[in-house]
Amino acid sequence: MAEISSSDASKYLDPKVLEKIKQLDVRARLVVEGFITGQHKSPFSGFAVEFAGHREYSPGDELKHIDWKVWSKTDRLYIKEYEEETNLNCTIIVDASKSMGYGSKTWSKFDYAATTAASLTHLLQKQQDVVGLVAFNTKITVNLPPSGRAIHLKRMVHELDQMQPDDQTDVGNVFLDLAKQIRQRGMVVLISDLFADLDQLRASLQQFRLRKHEVIVMHVMHDDELTFPFDTHTRFLGLETDDQVHADPRALRRTYLDIVQDYLQNVRKVCASLGADYTLMNTKDPLDAALSRYLAFRQRHTRRARNR
Repeated sequence: MAEISSSDASKYLDPKVLEKIKQLDVRARLVVEGFITGQHKSPFSGFAVEFAGHREYSPGDELKHIDWKVWSKTDRLYIKEYEEETNLNCTIIVDASKSMGYGSKTWSKFDYAATTAASLTHLLQKQQDVVGLVAFNTKITVNLPPSGRAIHLKRMVHELDQMQPDDQTDVGNVFLDLAKQIRQRGMVVLISDLFADLDQLRASLQQFRLRKHEVIVMHVMHDDELTFPFDTHTRFLGLETDDQVHADPRALRRTYLDIVQDYLQNVRKVCASLGADYTLMNTKDPLDAALSRYLAFRQRHTRRARNR
């Protein structure tokens, strides 16, 4: 794909522009290229393997790590050691429950989440990391183990493109089973509207943390859910149930917004208590927030690893 100018970069992060681009793969590539073009420096700085020092060769060490320049000067064998491996094993978990379908016909919470997931996948591939995809509602509907192959990336984007939000959200048994399947320690990125019991959410995320995975929670909500902009008598339908309520939204607004703020605060507390990163994502906001959050997390994680 041809490069885009920095003056055009920001428009490819705007949901109003992205919703007009039907192909998910194209959307994701434009988001990543627009994000990178808009950076003042490479977003990948700090992720390279960095040399730490030498130690003497021991029988059984791989010959490819021998520093032959040192051998030519000292006639002794030394092994190069490094501080940080660049390759990350990442699993992106996307909520495909019915509530994620809320929004306009062209841009729903799920469209926002799928574009975020596809964009992160492209970004991870650029960093030579391996990435897998899981989609769930009351069960795991898609499970592609992490891989760095180009064909795997295409399959992941294809799966996201074909998904239709359905059924309810269940993070209980689903996450317990999934945590057992992800055997290699790495990063887990959850993209969801988190319509789940908070105690169950805590127990579910804890399954990943107990297995030493780094966890990022990207909490996707529609602007309507956050601001409650309704002004006239409205029929409200359940997103994952058949319940419906006729009400005057003006009489409900203050109470509703207080409940939402309390809920968001409690979600943040759950994530903080587990050492998981959390970010709230409004579907009207540019997608660079998700990529920036991810990169900031990687940089902090890298620094922590070097200081151990």
